[in-house]
Amino acid sequence: MKIQQVTSPGGIKAWLVESHANPLIAVRFAFRGGASQDVPGKEGVAYFVTAMMDEGAGDLDATAFQEREQALAMRMDFDAGRDVMLGNVQTLTANKDEVFELARLAMSQPRFDADALERVRAQILAGLKFDENDPETVASLAWDRLAFRDHPYGRPVKGTRESIAAITAHDLRDYVRRVFARDKLLITVVGDIDAETLGKALDTLFGDLPEHSELEAVADATPPVGPEREIIVMDVPQSVAQFGQRGISRKDGDFIPAYVLNYIIGGGGFSSRLMEEVREKRGLAYSVYSNLYPYQHGAVFIGNVATKNEAVGQSLAVIEEELKRLAKHGPSAEELASAKSYLTGAYALRFESSTSIASQLLWIQIEDLGADYVERRNALIETVTLDDIKRVAKRMIDADRLITIIVGKPVEPAGTAREGAPG
Repeated sequence: MKIQQVTSPGGIKAWLVESHANPLIAVRFAFRGGASQDVPGKEGVAYFVTAMMDEGAGDLDATAFQEREQALAMRMDFDAGRDVMLGNVQTLTANKDEVFELARLAMSQPRFDADALERVRAQILAGLKFDENDPETVASLAWDRLAFRDHPYGRPVKGTRESIAAITAHDLRDYVRRVFARDKLLITVVGDIDAETLGKALDTLFGDLPEHSELEAVADATPPVGPEREIIVMDVPQSVAQFGQRGISRKDGDFIPAYVLNYIIGGGGFSSRLMEEVREKRGLAYSVYSNLYPYQHGAVFIGNVATKNEAVGQSLAVIEEELKRLAKHGPSAEELASAKSYLTGAYALRFESSTSIASQLLWIQIEDLGADYVERRNALIETVTLDDIKRVAKRMIDADRLITIIVGKPVEPAGTAREGAPG
């Protein structure tokens, strides 16, 4: 896989991996900013924008725009992350010029017509109503609120029913104007296109966007340390618990050891410590897992467990005890060797298609890891030692100071209980 760094005649940069085996082109791109740029009181603006991007642009209303999409057999979608607004355009090679023109219109001349806006608003509100009855979603939103407080990361990416009801077309246009700009744009293209052709296409796709964004500065978050436990009462037979604390950032020299450690803790499925202790040995839960989230302004380490109401307290006690054991003693040499073997061996599976390659390379750009990261990544994991893992375990894990949210009707654990979902 050869990564070419292409610059368009207009100065727009992109990474390109040529692949002419199939007549397909995948374009993945990101604008830095994401949901962290939502205005307080208008939470969910970025998410609302993602749902409106194929609802008409230029001279085409929503129906005409979507009919044109179908006729061209193209795919275009957007996704609002905390730190980035992600975009995806896929096209047949033969249709690329018309597809890129349609995508250009969507980004530079979105209509945000009143009828389309109200229809999409209703869809979002229906989704939020559904989320209010989903224990995992409720737990995740409440954990973010408790951990991040007044920081933008503490706000729900999808917004609330109140904030979505208040969003106007002006708010959507203002978000696009501030965030969709070339200075914070990252692009990866994979497929049946050469560098010269791509250079011209980049100017078509993105050349009409403003040169400079107008992003609000986002302070670094400092999630508080616990212990803090909150119970949200929901009449369900099985409780969901989300627990976690501060993590290790992507640019930290200890991130790779922390990444390997997380695989051993709960990221490795049935081979993880938590799965072995909670499910296999004791039969307390069907699933238990953990993840590292290295957000740009505040990394966190988060775990989840779902179990019957009667077993919540015991499950959390087992999890905390296992985390203490790992912090004190670290994993075994066998666990480290197994984790490294899987993480290095499975890496190639992330590059099986044009879209997956484009996605992986875009995130490498977002995290500023360098075009050679694909070649360096496995070596970085292989060099992690048992001493590294033990040092990072002591640094990252403090099981006595977890922030924990429980959603359901738990029988055993104590905490601050309240009814219903978070606002």
